[in-house]
Amino acid sequence: MKWITIGCCAIIVLFFLNLLGFMNLIPIYITSPILFIVIFITLYLINHRKTFKGF
Repeated sequence: MKWITIGCCAIIVLFFLNLLGFMNLIPIYITSPILFIVIFITLYLINHRKTFKGF
């Protein structure tokens, strides 16, 4: 549960950094891939919490 909370906070922070990128204050080609990677990792952690690992 701790990683999901950290991931959601990181998504919010990186979203605002991405908005700064849209305003040409930070390069957009740096902020967009980082935001995508954090969203991907957070969704991966949410979906693979309780999978069946076998007998």
